[in-house]
Amino acid sequence: MIKRILFFLAAVLIVLAVSYFPHNYVIISKEIQLSFSLLGVYLFHVVSAIIVYLIVEFVADKMPNQAGYAYLASIFLKIGFFVLVFQASVFTNEQLTKPERFSLVIPLFLFLILEAIAVSKLLNSK
Repeated sequence: MIKRILFFLAAVLIVLAVSYFPHNYVIISKEIQLSFSLLGVYLFHVVSAIIVYLIVEFVADKMPNQAGYAYLASIFLKIGFFVLVFQASVFTNEQLTKPERFSLVIPLFLFLILEAIAVSKLLNSK
């Protein structure tokens, strides 16, 4: 269990480094102004991915049959917390530009895919 958690933490940090720095470089080099903090979005997804995985890991350890439901519930909570945290900076704008939309969607899908792969491997091992 500890080995899987540490492996997931390493994978999350690698995905953060591989995706954030090039993304930020493109934003800076094109002189695009975002209405939110790109680092804040990435850090939110990093922290929430770790929390989601830990929840599923502990539920799978205690109640393996309920781990899938725990994953679904935690994803819905993650989306809800994202809306609460970034409500002032993202959802007050009437129209987001294409770079802003991509800057929100790219980290979401990257970490969602990473979570799904890790959770599916966890559930298949149980």
